[in-house]
Amino acid sequence: MSVIIAHRGASGYLPEHTLPAKALAYAMGADFLEQDVVATRDDQLVVLHDIYLDRVTNVAERFPGRAREDGRYYVRDFDLGEIRTLKVTERLDAGGLPVYPHRFPPGSGRFGVHTLAEELTFVSGLNRATGGTTGVYPEIKRPAWHREQGIDLAAAMLGVLAAHGYEGPDDRIFVQCFDADELLRLRGELGCRMRLVQLIGDNSWGEAATDYDLLCTEHGLAELARTVDAIGPWVNKLYVPGTGGDPPRSTGLAERAHSAGLLVHPYTFRLDELAPGFATFEEMVRYFCTNLAVDGVFTDFPDRVHELLAR
Repeated sequence: MSVIIAHRGASGYLPEHTLPAKALAYAMGADFLEQDVVATRDDQLVVLHDIYLDRVTNVAERFPGRAREDGRYYVRDFDLGEIRTLKVTERLDAGGLPVYPHRFPPGSGRFGVHTLAEELTFVSGLNRATGGTTGVYPEIKRPAWHREQGIDLAAAMLGVLAAHGYEGPDDRIFVQCFDADELLRLRGELGCRMRLVQLIGDNSWGEAATDYDLLCTEHGLAELARTVDAIGPWVNKLYVPGTGGDPPRSTGLAERAHSAGLLVHPYTFRLDELAPGFATFEEMVRYFCTNLAVDGVFTDFPDRVHELLAR
């Protein structure tokens, strides 16, 4: 049975990475809740998907003139106290329009940014109150960039995780990163014993100085398996859409990863943004979970995946 990883919480229903979105995902039966981790100016770790604030908060309205030369407002340029005054909204595009128009109305509700420590305490409280075992799935965002900005994000995050009881391979946690060098450093220099996940995107994205195509080869996966426990590939890396009525076909990545002893947790399963070639969400989930036998899925809609897997 594939595990359900709530992508930024139940982000199909509530603004991403807010505690209400995490609570809803928990209630919907998610096995793991995802946390993207970035650092503030005063070295506090907060849960936000980007190193920027302007697409998910009212930072431009609250702190006009604080953008960098590129016009973006960076988390690293604000203290935690300042960030706590911001109002979190549904994600907007560069033009100020909602990325997913039919989700929670932008600008409505009262949502804020919280720290990684606060979220870990929140999840622990939910598990205690319900008797549940929901885990966490933090991502180290842009570690090389953070070092350039004066903070070792990976080391800082490990410290927060340890303070909340996350340290070993049997704990309900996966630590993920796009940067292959940082994962090597986590396992070696920083002595991380928790399960690690190599995220795999497209080389054109520029997330890190990592050749994802090379990692996807048999040799690359065998090398990865010496360091990490799982891969988290972009769904498009796992299949080729069918044409002319033909079914989709596997690229072989899932099979090669399993042969190397790696779990496979692809992203992202969205009702309102199906992967190419799939007519329905159910068809997409069935193909990945049955035909490719993936071990988990990142989804904005944990309830819908839970419902489909339960059939």
